[in-house]
Amino acid sequence: MISPLSLRKLGVLGMNQRNAGYILKNNPRNRYPLVDDKLRTKELLIQHRIPTPLVYARIERAHDLRPLLNQPDFPLDFALKPARGAEGRGIVVIVGKRKGLWEKASGEKLSLEDIEYHTINILAGLFSLGGDDDRAIIEYRVKSHPVFAPVSYRGVPDVRIILYRGVPVMSMLRLPTKHSDGKANLHQGAVGVGMDMNTGVTRGGICRNRSIDRHPDTGEPIAGVQVPYWQQLLDISVRTYPIFGLGYMGIDFVIDETLGPLILELNARPGLSIQLANQRGLIPRLNTVDRWADGKGPKSSKQSKSLEDSNDNDFREKLNLIPKIEEAIA
Repeated sequence: MISPLSLRKLGVLGMNQRNAGYILKNNPRNRYPLVDDKLRTKELLIQHRIPTPLVYARIERAHDLRPLLNQPDFPLDFALKPARGAEGRGIVVIVGKRKGLWEKASGEKLSLEDIEYHTINILAGLFSLGGDDDRAIIEYRVKSHPVFAPVSYRGVPDVRIILYRGVPVMSMLRLPTKHSDGKANLHQGAVGVGMDMNTGVTRGGICRNRSIDRHPDTGEPIAGVQVPYWQQLLDISVRTYPIFGLGYMGIDFVIDETLGPLILELNARPGLSIQLANQRGLIPRLNTVDRWADGKGPKSSKQSKSLEDSNDNDFREKLNLIPKIEEAIA
């Protein structure tokens, strides 16, 4: 086991330091609802012309679901998820319907009663932050870009980017596995793959906190994958900062085979396993951003001022900082 002192020397950010030094300091409490509620997040993204999966329906009462799914023109493939879900829990991806049964991305078959029961659990807050009553979202099912087919099991991979003071500082590609039920969720057994911030090319990765170099189901190497639209992902990430006003957040992208990059959700409390996937600590990168932002003068170091003054020059400066961030070491 690595000692706390060794982790500090490696520049690894721990949970207490993340919470006290970065989240509490940079994320105003009144901004949390903008990302904790996926429907509010989508409204803001659409308002600012940032792509996100289309919402087919919002379910607030359980008995609204059956007539909706029985409509002859309702899509036969969709994603059902809680509006205020946490850690990817409660998400069901339906890829089609055959002989009266819906099929999940994992291959499991569901009856209408199964989907109704799951929706009731969503509404009751079983998957939501704090366990409060929730709403269910039915939205467009993302079709994964073909570049990910060799390193993904059935589901759709996603890309997590950590944004600090408006600057992308670290990223990873998350790959679904059989163990994760076709979901790109590390808590459920997906693969986390480190990425070069300059190029968007993958390195090695982890699965269930163990280092790996091949996908556990397909057997294909996970390093050397070029994530499509990489520069566009970085550009969109930087654009989210003045919209949501969170100084430390995670942004989750998916890449659709026809629609390109889409933001799935934002997270005001992003996890720390991204450091394991990259085999690099966050602290040197965060320090690089602090030196840049604080060097711009006392006015720009204040979040409210920097949000008001966000302009094209500032946008370019943040993107131009990425090579220095990628080189930063403890």
